[in-house]
Amino acid sequence: MRLKNKIAIVTGAGRGIGRAIAIAYAREGASVVVNYRRSQQAAEETAQAIRSAGGQAIAVRADVAKLEEHEALIERTLGEYGGLNTLVNNAGIEFNEPVLESKPETWEETVAVNLKGAYFLACAAARVIASRGGGKIINISSVHDVEPLRNRAIYSIVKGGMLMMVKSLALELAGHGIHVNGISPGAILTDMNRGHLSDPARRDRLLAQIPLKRIGDPEDIAGAAVFLASSESDYITGTTIYIDGGLLLQ
Repeated sequence: MRLKNKIAIVTGAGRGIGRAIAIAYAREGASVVVNYRRSQQAAEETAQAIRSAGGQAIAVRADVAKLEEHEALIERTLGEYGGLNTLVNNAGIEFNEPVLESKPETWEETVAVNLKGAYFLACAAARVIASRGGGKIINISSVHDVEPLRNRAIYSIVKGGMLMMVKSLALELAGHGIHVNGISPGAILTDMNRGHLSDPARRDRLLAQIPLKRIGDPEDIAGAAVFLASSESDYITGTTIYIDGGLLLQ
């Protein structure tokens, strides 16, 4: 077990990529805090799936956009498991909004969850992780941190900010034994895009852009997340891994 005796918080872990990471971590021996904001039932189901398989997990509500809720999330983790080794910043939102129709509230909400919340939760977690000898922070971003997405300008800009956040945190936290890395997924089939991709024409257009000719599954991301949380990645920091089936090659 590559994560035996490790304790991890995974934000937005009730479904999709977050759920796959939480389950993979538990399978590798970690105790997992399944964070959620609104989807309590999904988070509880994820935690129960882990416990039913013999792992350890609890579901904990906290809105990462509200900085005052960060400490409560961490304190609950410490109270339940007695430590913290790994944070996965996975929670994220996006809006379909053309540039000429952009609204300030879209900017504020996207930044609050995808960047500001992720940054300050990482800072709060890092203080605890550093006091316990070091660990890992993993930020789930998107290929759109380097390639803009039409009608998602704000989302793409914010993900670009996360790319620099990974490097900046990695630089300053290395001396505290904390490795900070990112994962940027391409087209991954989740509840968020399942309806969109159920249209055969849309799916075919997307597949035409992916050299490996398939849409990814959340488990494709979970494998890399396990690697980055394990001792196998102990000489890696400040790096972002692109998991996109070759999409960015086109």
